[in-house]
Amino acid sequence: LKYMAKFAEIYPDREFVQTVSAQIPWSHNIAILEKVKDPQQRIWYIEKTAENGWSHNVLIHQIESGLYQRQVLADKVTNFDHRLPSPQSELAVQTMKDPYVFDFIPFREDMLERDIEQALVRDVTKLLLEIGTGFAFLGNQYHMNVGGDDFYIDLLFYNLNLRCYVVIELKTGDFKPEYAGQLNFYLSAVDGILKKEQDNPSIGLLLCKSKNNVVAEYSLKDISKPIGVSEYKITSSLPDDLEKQLPSVEDIQKRIK
Repeated sequence: LKYMAKFAEIYPDREFVQTVSAQIPWSHNIAILEKVKDPQQRIWYIEKTAENGWSHNVLIHQIESGLYQRQVLADKVTNFDHRLPSPQSELAVQTMKDPYVFDFIPFREDMLERDIEQALVRDVTKLLLEIGTGFAFLGNQYHMNVGGDDFYIDLLFYNLNLRCYVVIELKTGDFKPEYAGQLNFYLSAVDGILKKEQDNPSIGLLLCKSKNNVVAEYSLKDISKPIGVSEYKITSSLPDDLEKQLPSVEDIQKRIK
């Protein structure tokens, strides 16, 4: 009854209740009511829940990972508006996030690109959840033979909403301008070998540990293929303040002895 009273207070508009909030289950409405304070964000999460069919747990994960801030408010670095026709360019920008959060990957300080890639592929269901709606995973280290030379794409997807191939390259360090050139080549190869007449132009996404937005923008300015640059985060298991409160492995071993 308390939740119902709060719901009625927050959403006094009868038409909104009947047409918008009615699209999702009551438990989802309560989760959004409790965890999201901004009215515009509430409407966005309601619409995305209805659009994607998120379960209660997935909805909470999306809210707690700041999906709205990463997908709607993020200062995204792309050349999509110059390299893609409308409305594909707008949809591609909306699909992107910055940063991507791969918090399901066990964190190590010395992780290499291949380690991250393999960890993503091992839990491809969670990878697809984070990458977004409409993505079909086609493979990692996807082999392309160009002029007799072998090349390997880190991650290859097809997006059913965008109707195009999406090439993702992972980099463990800062963004560098030469990464855009490499991805531009991969996109040319995919468009020349895999793309069919009914497909839209392929899109590239560079995922780096960090980036300088100005450097990234200049790097994409004269690139011929549509490319976006985003950061990714791999959270270590526990916050520092909580980790300090827990016993170390050595302490536990001493107690067992």
